[in-house]
Amino acid sequence: MSVLIKPIITEKMTSDSELYNRYGFIVDRTANKLQIKEAVETAYGVSVTSVRTMNYGAGRRTRFTKTGVQQGKTGAFKKAIVAVEDGDVIDFYSNL
Repeated sequence: MSVLIKPIITEKMTSDSELYNRYGFIVDRTANKLQIKEAVETAYGVSVTSVRTMNYGAGRRTRFTKTGVQQGKTGAFKKAIVAVEDGDVIDFYSNL
């Protein structure tokens, strides 16, 4: 299984990548910082300077509908913010 699941392409992460050379990824929940660093370096051919990770737990949801109370939860995930060296750029739109 791959460590990198998908890149985060939002307005905030796009401005962060332009100003500070940092990129966001949704990663495997069991991956550590060294595995994330190696996966980004091999996948995109850049030099990674630092990796910051955040774990998001599952969110509980309850809805009151006309058929009764519906309960569920959203999936838990792990987010990684990867800083690359000056001059290195990751282009997410090149293979579209």
